[in-house]
Amino acid sequence: MKIDLHNHTTRCNHATGTIDQYIERAIDLGIEVYGFSEHAPMDFDEGYRVSFEDMGDYEADVLAARERYRDRLDIRLGYEVDWFPGHMDDRVLNADVDFLIGSVHFLEKWGFDNPEFIGEWEARDIDTVWRDYFAAVEAMAESGLFDIVGHLDLIKLFKHLPATDIRTLAHPALEAIARSDMVLEINTAGLRKPVAELYPSRTLLEEAFALGIPITFGSDAHTLEQVGAGYDQAIALAQSVGYTQAVTFRKRNKQMVKF
Repeated sequence: MKIDLHNHTTRCNHATGTIDQYIERAIDLGIEVYGFSEHAPMDFDEGYRVSFEDMGDYEADVLAARERYRDRLDIRLGYEVDWFPGHMDDRVLNADVDFLIGSVHFLEKWGFDNPEFIGEWEARDIDTVWRDYFAAVEAMAESGLFDIVGHLDLIKLFKHLPATDIRTLAHPALEAIARSDMVLEINTAGLRKPVAELYPSRTLLEEAFALGIPITFGSDAHTLEQVGAGYDQAIALAQSVGYTQAVTFRKRNKQMVKF
């Protein structure tokens, strides 16, 4: 079964294409379970996410599409939520959705993955940034608020790589993910970034497999061309590490399927 749970809509203000166009593209690619996971609203960085006022419309649009395409594609509804203590909102955390992706995009108020703020890297110690990042991922997992860990090693996207062994830096976070019974996505967006590598790397996926952490798949698509892009590489990586099953969600409940 082909699964792609991480995809966006124009309501995040930095994607293109209609919901129907994304769905038709997914159908053409043979995807069988397709999730929309829009950037959830919060009171920070509002220009890159759906607004609180539009939450209802976003959910209604996806549910209407689910009904229209019910005989052709299994559509799931979710949000990608920023782990940002003090800014997460119960309206999102308690939303009636199929899944919540928890992602770390900010260290304090620094959007480290945003090209607008790439210059900040020059003022930072890279190993310290990586430690701070995985400490945030660990705290996110320990919160128990989310179902899926979004792009586990997003911190690598601009190829600022640490001197310390990445396994050492990430291991406490991976242990927290395992304890929290979260799912790790293999996210193909890294192939489009300077690092030109899937999230997570083979090294970290092997660590996750050893800890018994289940996986799912996501394109992180913001354009039609990105839907399903790199999917074969993601499958090949997962299989080479030893995975044979992936997870989908309905109403926050896991469903294991073979891929």
